[in-house]
Amino acid sequence: MSVLTVACEQTEVLLFDPISSKHIKTLSEAHEDCVNNIRFLDNRLFATCSDDTTIALWDLRKLNTKVCTLHGHTSWVKNIEYDTNTRLLVTSGFDGNVIIWDTNRCTEDGCPHKKFFHTRFLMRMRLTPDCSKMLISTSSGYLLILHDLDLTKSLEVGSYPILRARRTTSSSDLTSSSSSSGPRVSGSPCHHSDSNSSSEKHVSRASQREGVSPRNSLEVLTPEVPGERDRGNCITSLQLHPKGWATLLRCSSNTDDQEWTCVYEFQEGAPVRLVSPRCSLRLTHYIEEANVGRGYIKELCFSPDGRMISSPHGYGIRLLGFDKQCSELVDCLPKEASPLRVIRSLYSHNDVVLTTKFSPTHCQIASGCLSGRVSLYQPKF
Repeated sequence: MSVLTVACEQTEVLLFDPISSKHIKTLSEAHEDCVNNIRFLDNRLFATCSDDTTIALWDLRKLNTKVCTLHGHTSWVKNIEYDTNTRLLVTSGFDGNVIIWDTNRCTEDGCPHKKFFHTRFLMRMRLTPDCSKMLISTSSGYLLILHDLDLTKSLEVGSYPILRARRTTSSSDLTSSSSSSGPRVSGSPCHHSDSNSSSEKHVSRASQREGVSPRNSLEVLTPEVPGERDRGNCITSLQLHPKGWATLLRCSSNTDDQEWTCVYEFQEGAPVRLVSPRCSLRLTHYIEEANVGRGYIKELCFSPDGRMISSPHGYGIRLLGFDKQCSELVDCLPKEASPLRVIRSLYSHNDVVLTTKFSPTHCQIASGCLSGRVSLYQPKF
């Protein structure tokens, strides 16, 4: 049986069979605050995270109680990722921390965990499908990429030097320091730079001697955003193409009067030095979004095949394509950045839509709004 889970601004988690619409279970007290993310680890275990600073592990065979509750973050937990190779759970929160949890050694009291990385103004964290890279977006307009990812190595806070992007007047936004500050969703300082901005790398002497790229080497980029060349922007939402070809960003200006959905193709270039990985982002498609619900984060997503994008738009969602035929991204890469095409608009909410998600197994889309209502769609084209 396939199971679909839905989280909303309230604390309930709903589980149901998307084919028969049979209601399976409501976890009415899953967390003490709103549920932000749900991640299936295998065919029976899934994890939830919340603004109550905790992560919960659940077993579909025994939903009356949690497997365990994970404590380690000190602010809202926004992302859950999972490395199927190592069975390590990866979470990020507004405390600026990325934490690794060893689910191989879970007990009723929790899982062994360690702080993997820290940066100020952290917004979202994602792993590429092959788990070879970690991407982190910030409210100061930066996109951080950890190359040749090794989650088993502990990166202590302060292990990286101060990061400086071109034309940056202050490096405090990205300093890995012991003092943590929560991100500001709007009005955050941003120092814009070229899309191929350079970054300082944490490179071991051994790696330099061997002439190979080190594990967990860091690169900092400032993605180009239409109309934002002279103004700062905040990267509020970060998603990855299911085949790892591109990244999908939702960006808002620091003045909060514009929002953009942007698609960037990964371009793996030759490193400047053997120990210096290079991964540039090329803006391929974009569209301006409705300026509704200022200050709230809108979560968008790719379809499971990567041909479409579902994006919150005012009191509804828009289904976007790279062309009118919903072609594959690789089949319609423009020479210059081009507008995304609106395939269909769906409206059923009476409040601002904040999140939308495709079912991974069925032709269904879920959307959730500010007042806590969740709507399901089965679009016909």
